[in-house]
Amino acid sequence: MDRMIYTAMTAMNAAMDRQRVVANNLANASTPGFRQEIFAVTPATLKDGSLEARAMARGNVRGADMTAARVVPTGNPMDVALEGTALLAYQSPDLQGEIYSRRGDLRVSASGVIENGEGLAVLGEAGTPISVPPGFSIAIAADGTIMASDPSAPSAPAEALDKLRLVTPGGSPLAKGIDGFLKVPNANGLGGVLPPDPTARLSTGALEQSNVETADTLVQMIEAQRAFEQRAKIIATAGDLDEASSGLMALR
Repeated sequence: MDRMIYTAMTAMNAAMDRQRVVANNLANASTPGFRQEIFAVTPATLKDGSLEARAMARGNVRGADMTAARVVPTGNPMDVALEGTALLAYQSPDLQGEIYSRRGDLRVSASGVIENGEGLAVLGEAGTPISVPPGFSIAIAADGTIMASDPSAPSAPAEALDKLRLVTPGGSPLAKGIDGFLKVPNANGLGGVLPPDPTARLSTGALEQSNVETADTLVQMIEAQRAFEQRAKIIATAGDLDEASSGLMALR
């Protein structure tokens, strides 16, 4: 009886974790460049010597689905859609290392730093945020080069300020953080760094959408809820059986 309850309880925890992951995917169905999280449940057996004491279910995020999403033209020259498998490097919110994303809704902040729609600073070739001189207009080339023009000198050629740090994930392990960004796992916890991709290209005036399929995600939410309810019924049945067994013992 104890084994059945323990197994059902761990399966309930896994179902709850799956619901959180599905809810997060659904909440980011309209976030540009978002990559949905992949959730997996694996069985595990706890052993005490030669006896199999209990079985449990472990659920965790296995990674991100890197399937390409639909690219939508926006007409905004600061919007970029990455081609191929390249990723764009951002400065992490805690300023510890780099984080990566396909999100390309860029803008110039009030302080002159290029950031995305979430307010995270975009990194340049040197791994530092890109700053734009006050009043300058910006254009982004297909290779990620940031060109700045001074409106007060229209005849002057555009100046190359920096280049977006476009990296390749090929051959490197990637982990999805709770912030929704991709990171390279590292022993020191700060995160590793992906190598630059000199062949990476992008399209301006367009945004890659989230690869979350809303209808499929809603079905997954329903399945996770039903799985939780089934495990709860198993625990309730185990309780009824335990009470019945106790009643039989009392008759002796």
